[in-house]
Amino acid sequence: MKDDRITLIASAITLATGVIWGLYWFPVRALADRGFAGAWGTLVITLGALIVLAPNAYARRHDIARSPKFALFSIALGGAAFALYSIGFLYGRVALIILLWCLTPVWSTLIARFLMGWPTPRLRIVAMIVGIAGLALMLGAGGGLPLPRNLGEWMSLLGGLLWSIATTGMRAKSTLQPGPSAFVFALGAALACAVLVPVLQPTPTTQQAQSLLAPLALALVSGALWWGLSLAALMWATVRIDPARVGILMMTEVVVGAATAAAFAHETLSVLEITGGALVLAAGMLELWPVKPARPDLSA
Repeated sequence: MKDDRITLIASAITLATGVIWGLYWFPVRALADRGFAGAWGTLVITLGALIVLAPNAYARRHDIARSPKFALFSIALGGAAFALYSIGFLYGRVALIILLWCLTPVWSTLIARFLMGWPTPRLRIVAMIVGIAGLALMLGAGGGLPLPRNLGEWMSLLGGLLWSIATTGMRAKSTLQPGPSAFVFALGAALACAVLVPVLQPTPTTQQAQSLLAPLALALVSGALWWGLSLAALMWATVRIDPARVGILMMTEVVVGAATAAAFAHETLSVLEITGGALVLAAGMLELWPVKPARPDLSA
């Protein structure tokens, strides 16, 4: 009964996190408009998060030191995945970036089966087929091969794959508390951004020092809200529910992101893209469908 209650709370937190992250493209693009293009915007946001999270991380530094290296790597990898997702909003349409990220249940199920050796019910296989069909429709809507068409889509697709790997590792090994987990997460994101900064946009275009105050304040607030508070809560929830369920529940991000992008950025999807997106979401719903546990092999 207690486990059911914890699962319910963790699921609710993950769902709320999806809603919050559906609005995340606003500060990312706002910072780009103020001179922090490429990976710079996400870098200053994650640095803001590190500032906010540092006191708690320092207080629990011994817990971090005692954590398995694989767990710390998995958490940092999750941060790097989110960094790719964040930067992707500058190079692609919001709805497509989010929908490509929502393929994480497909990757999570594959990883759970082939890397972790966890059983894969038949319904999960159906979900993967439906999700991949949706991916093909979305990416092939404009004609040609069903491949990502811009840097943002590639980043989101790769980020979703890395996130699936990270959540699987976190669930298997992490025992770190949410606060220090969020710090390690933001640190992984900041390091990924530092690597990408010279590749995407070597120098911020902001010229005057006084004009830095507003974007830096925005970065600090964004880092505290998205990369601090919401991700600390998500870190707590991630280790308590299945990796596939994490990706599924965060699909609330699709609705919020697509609606706000259509309303404020005038970004719309074609009929084929909407159909493909619907299949991706349907794959997520299939992942939630109750399945009977596999029968043990009595012949062994």
